[in-house]
Formats: sequence, C-alpha cells, structure tokens
Amino acid sequence: MKTIVAIIAIALTFTLTGNAQDAMTTKATTVSLEQTKGVFTQTELTLTEGDYIFEIANNNVGLQVGFVLVPKGKDASKPENHIKTAYVTKAVENNTKESSNVTTLAKGEYVYFCPLNHTPQYTLTVE
Repeated sequence: MKTIVAIIAIALTFTLTGNAQDAMTTKATTVSLEQTKGVFTQTELTLTEGDYIFEIANNNVGLQVGFVLVPKGKDASKPENHIKTAYVTKAVENNTKESSNVTTLAKGEYVYFCPLNHTPQYTLTVE
C-alpha cells in the first residue's frame, strides 16, 4: 500500500512540474478586446509578430459572443479560413470574459469580428 501511494505521489509531482514548465515557456501576450451590442470597442489593432492570447469581454451584449480572426483577403464566411487557435475556448456569456488559446501571428493583415454579435470586420495589422 505504501508503495502505491509513493508511486502516485511521484507521478503527480512530475505531472505538476511538467505543466508548470510548459506555462513558463509560453511567452504569449494577452490582447484584451471588449464587445458591446453590435461592436468591438477597439476598431483596429497593430501588433508585432509573436504569440498572443485573445481575451474577449462581453460587456452587457445580452447574448453569447465569440471571436473570429481571418487573414485579410480570405473569405471570412468560410470556417476553413479562420485561425482556429484564436477562437475563445468557449462562448463568452453576458458580462464575463473568455480567452483563446495561444495564437502565433506573422506579419500581415487580418480581420476580426464576432458572428454571434453581428459586428463589422475590423483590421488587425501585424508589423
């Protein structure tokens, strides 16, 4: 019995250490965006190349919202053109925030919008 407990304790220690190291090696910058009814309050963004996490705030929209990022020039209505890592991990409920996974952006232009909140498409430029 003592052997089983010791093995479980060691396995748990290695798991937690591995997860902590993964979190420490990710150097993503968080970009906070807010949605109100029908719009994002930030109408354009300029970023540098790198890794980003998009944090989306639902400021009293009254329904769930999301986030879609697409390279400019691609058909935004086609999900295969969406940068899937930029999706929030779950729909953003009214008056809450949710985040995306880490998304690596290269130089270029992108558009972002929310199809649930019917926002316009806004420009995100990566220099």
